[in-house]
Amino acid sequence: MWSMLIILVGFALIESDSNCGPKEYRTSDGQCCPMCHEGTIVGRDCTIQSGTRCVPCDTGTYMNQPNGLTRCLPCSFCDPGVGLFAKQNCTPTSDTVCDVLSGYFCKSLADSTGCSTAEKHSVCDPGQRIKQPGTSKHDTVCEVCQEGSFSLHGVNCTLWTKCSESQTLVQEGSLTSDVVCRSGSLRNRYSLLLPCIMCVFAIGSLLFTGWQNMQKTS
Repeated sequence: MWSMLIILVGFALIESDSNCGPKEYRTSDGQCCPMCHEGTIVGRDCTIQSGTRCVPCDTGTYMNQPNGLTRCLPCSFCDPGVGLFAKQNCTPTSDTVCDVLSGYFCKSLADSTGCSTAEKHSVCDPGQRIKQPGTSKHDTVCEVCQEGSFSLHGVNCTLWTKCSESQTLVQEGSLTSDVVCRSGSLRNRYSLLLPCIMCVFAIGSLLFTGWQNMQKTS
C-alpha cells in the first residue's frame, strides 16, 4: 500500500506542475523531461542533447504507469501462511495478483482483481449449525440450533431422540447433546428386581436355618 502511495504522491506533484507537459516530469534542477514508459524508470534525466534515459525494472519490481521516478515498486508477496496464493505473477508492468486459498475468505482487496489480506473461515460452535458455508469472498455464517435439536460439532442440527414407550428418559436434551434413553421402563425394572430380592432372602433364610440345625446337633 505504501508503494502505491508513493506513486500517487509522485504523480500528483508532476500533474500539479503546469510548466511541464502531461507526459513530462520536472527534474531536481527544474527541467521538464519526457516520462519513462510502464516497466521502466528514469536512469538519467534528459539533457539539451538527449532525451530521458530509461532503464527496465529489476526482477521482483514493477512500474505500471508512465513516470519520472528512479525506483520501481516491489512486487507483492502472496503469503500462503496467511491464506494467499499468486493467481497472477508479477511482471515489469503489473504487480502480483493474490487470491485466497481454500478455507479462507478475502478480508480486504488490493484492487479490483486481487486480495491483500485473507482470514480463515469461522468455525461454528457446538449448539450451532452452518447456515451459509464460507466462500472466497464471505465468511461462514452460523446460527443457533432451534429448540428440540442439538449440534455436537457445530455443523448440522439434529432433532432430539424421542424415547419409546418401552424406554426411560435418563437425560434431557440440550443444544449440545441428545436425549438419553434407556431400554425398559422403571416399572419393568422394579418387577424384575422384586423376585430377585425375594429369592436372595429365601436362600439366606434356608442357609441360616441349616446353620442353626447344625449348631443344635453338635
